[in-house]
Amino acid sequence: MEASKLSSGRSCSRGNSLGVAYSQMSRTAGRANVSWGFALSRKACVVGSGPNGLAAAIVLAQAGLQVDVFEAEPTAGGAARTMELTLPGFLHDFGSAVHPMGAGSPFFSSLPLEDRGLAWIHSPAPLAHPLDDGTAVLLERDLGAAKTSLGADGNAWGQLMQPFVERWSEFAPEVLRPVRSIPKHPWLMARFAMNALLSARTIVRRFQNERTRALFAGLAAHSFLSLDEPVSGAFGMLMAVAAHAVGWPIPRGGSQSLTNALCRYLSTFGSKVKTSSRVESLASLSHYDLILCDVTPRQLLRIAGQRLSDSYKRQLERFRYGPGVFKVDYALAGPIPWKASECLRAATVHLGGSFEEIAASEQAARNGRHADSPFVLLVQPSVFDSSRAPATKHTAWAYCHVPNGSKVDMLKPVEDQIERFAPGFRECILARRVFSPAELESMDANLVGGDIGGGAMDLCQIVFRPTWRCYATSARDLYICSSSTPPGGGVHGMCGYHAANMALARFQAPVNVPVQKGNKRSLHLTRH
Repeated sequence: MEASKLSSGRSCSRGNSLGVAYSQMSRTAGRANVSWGFALSRKACVVGSGPNGLAAAIVLAQAGLQVDVFEAEPTAGGAARTMELTLPGFLHDFGSAVHPMGAGSPFFSSLPLEDRGLAWIHSPAPLAHPLDDGTAVLLERDLGAAKTSLGADGNAWGQLMQPFVERWSEFAPEVLRPVRSIPKHPWLMARFAMNALLSARTIVRRFQNERTRALFAGLAAHSFLSLDEPVSGAFGMLMAVAAHAVGWPIPRGGSQSLTNALCRYLSTFGSKVKTSSRVESLASLSHYDLILCDVTPRQLLRIAGQRLSDSYKRQLERFRYGPGVFKVDYALAGPIPWKASECLRAATVHLGGSFEEIAASEQAARNGRHADSPFVLLVQPSVFDSSRAPATKHTAWAYCHVPNGSKVDMLKPVEDQIERFAPGFRECILARRVFSPAELESMDANLVGGDIGGGAMDLCQIVFRPTWRCYATSARDLYICSSSTPPGGGVHGMCGYHAANMALARFQAPVNVPVQKGNKRSLHLTRH
């Protein structure tokens, strides 16, 4: 087995360069001596301490506001938490575990998170996709190596991905913001849109080999859409481009390490995360001048009360949630006994077989049914991070997509799918923790019905998310900053970043406008 690569956030050269402009903007805003539209002594608060909530809090704190963050659970992080869910000494990520968007986030890349304890671990290959013949298709991080490994489909894969891999520092900020924004790189985004609007099924027609089609199916299935739906192909492309540009790393020690690094950086501004502080009504926060909510529309309707207009309430009530997940965490006696040993090169393994099998599974969940042979996403972090389990032992988690709010026990279908590609897996299990959609929601209220993406990501709700207002609500001092806003799900913090900047701009705060001067980027402060 190849040794895993341990690195800090600075090691992702594309992600690091991407963060330079954001870092300059953030530092300038924090220090600028300008005339603000409101006094710097004014206070803001953020409800929810997931990655988006923490990102929003940091932007507000950098701008000079006093910021409090309220978190309902005993530990900060939302879905980015790490806990002993099975046995003592076994550390499991409650939700997100692998973070291509975290490593490639324009905003997170601008922050000195590595100085606050964050270190990314890259498995030798981002992804493995085993097949019934005992082999596996691997998605190599290096695009050239990927083209070679995909054989006859290598050139087609390269033509699809290379323009965006090479220009990740320009592409990522464009794709991780509201789609209705005017692009700064229109030709690049037009090229992406030519394929992004297509279904995954349409895109795979350019591949000759069923192995490549299966690989892309697993990538596109991260959308929670049917693979025949428009824009399902966009998710497959984005996941692949990120793998080649910045990798699919895991944080050393678990996703809690990313949350802790964000909290530590936030604390340098004197801001605090108040855990076990559930907000039942925004009326209790009336002494704050700005309120940003890292919650989904359903919770916002419940806690905002009469602060929202009737028309805006009706818009939120029409917001649709996507399929849920059925998740299992495992404490294991040893590594998973894959038939295809090359699966041990990847932290993430997609289990579903062919394109058609995965398409059938995703269509079932999308249409309110349970697949007999579900597509399973599995992560095996302890193969590359020994801090996750006692010596010689391992951890893993797996989940499949199910109808929102499903009460069906999917444990056997999930483990049958793992056993299909790793015979003897059940004999390795020391303990397991099963999470139905309802149990996931009980530990994180944003996971409505087990939906880990903050709401359905079909074309309509990509454009209007959660309404035409994006982050703004009908109340001028109230904003929503969860993954129910653009750009949607994923651990990138960009929902919070954009929401906080909108809030500041609407309150006459300085807006940083990058201005090109020669080969250097300078910043002008303007006011709205």
